[in-house]
Amino acid sequence: MSTSPAEINDHETLTDTEFRDRLRELPPSAKLVAKVLEGDSPLSQGQLAEESLLPDRTVRYALNRLEDEGLVDSRYSFKDARKQVYFLTN
Repeated sequence: MSTSPAEINDHETLTDTEFRDRLRELPPSAKLVAKVLEGDSPLSQGQLAEESLLPDRTVRYALNRLEDEGLVDSRYSFKDARKQVYFLTN
């Protein structure tokens, strides 16, 4: 992760330390999904489930928690506009 601040949807700026502190409070599934996104992103929910070996439902829960904390954002895939892809905000 970079040490420079990252812009988040609600225009809040997080430093690397703040990002890690927020992540620390989340469940292990959210930490694993964040780690997968750190190495390879953007990824769809299905790709995240494949890479993390977590069930789709657990990945969805983890993504919701990460989004609630402003640590993950999403956009529509350029390859398939029916799918969303996820990436870390910092």
